[in-house]
Amino acid sequence: MAKKQEQGPIDPRHYDVIVGPHITEKATLVSEHNAVVFKVAKDATKPAIKAAVEALFNVQVLGVNTLTQKGKTKRWKGAPYRRTDVKKAIVTLAQGQSIDVTTGI
Repeated sequence: MAKKQEQGPIDPRHYDVIVGPHITEKATLVSEHNAVVFKVAKDATKPAIKAAVEALFNVQVLGVNTLTQKGKTKRWKGAPYRRTDVKKAIVTLAQGQSIDVTTGI
């Protein structure tokens, strides 16, 4: 059995790093391989994302992969506009650990 981490006070900055879960078909497929996808702040670093997930969900993170999805150019009533860019983090968890993203923090 893995050791339970000591749950100390949660730093309020962790809530600024993790924006929310990213629930799509691909994110569901990745969850079968013990990974979870989150939308994160644009200036978030991999160590900050790892610390935030470990503190908020009380799990052990093995790795963090990040990507920035560029916003699409769309048209509304003939006028072009651009959606905002989104940074995502694919967080790989230790064997036997999971996060239920359907519940709140």
